Amino acid sequence: MTSARLLFIFLVVTSSELQAQVYRCENNGSVSFSDQPCTGDSRVINIRDNRIGGSFNQNIPEPAPQIEEPEQGEPDRETEASACRFINSTDLRTYLVRNQVVKGMTQDNVRRAFGNPPETYPAPQEVWIYQTRYYGALYELTYVYFRDGCVDRVEYRKP
Repeated sequence: MTSARLLFIFLVVTSSELQAQVYRCENNGSVSFSDQPCTGDSRVINIRDNRIGGSFNQNIPEPAPQIEEPEQGEPDRETEASACRFINSTDLRTYLVRNQVVKGMTQDNVRRAFGNPPETYPAPQEVWIYQTRYYGALYELTYVYFRDGCVDRVEYRKP
């Protein structure tokens, strides 16, 4: 390898590891930016990370506030686990591209995969019903059941 290639590889590797500070400087009414502090009035500027990719916990709704109920001497009952679960951002994108709905998705994710529901029923358990048509004829009904704002189960039925 030539020394130029080695230098290039070294610069690429070290540049991704080093995050340079950016300073905002004001001199005589003009503003400039530098990688080194200017005179005594320089301020550090925080630059947001713009790397491509997902963020963790984007697909989980905010937890509902816990309301403590007074104890009434009843035996302890195990509460059912929440339907909400973390879905890896890569898996979530794959499901959305394939127009798939899986257990644990939020209502927003279901809308992104299937669109707005033509039929909804809020009680006793929230259900969204989607229709699949081929050549104008009703082919299949998809029932999406929600608990705690997330998909509890999905059922496919013939009309």
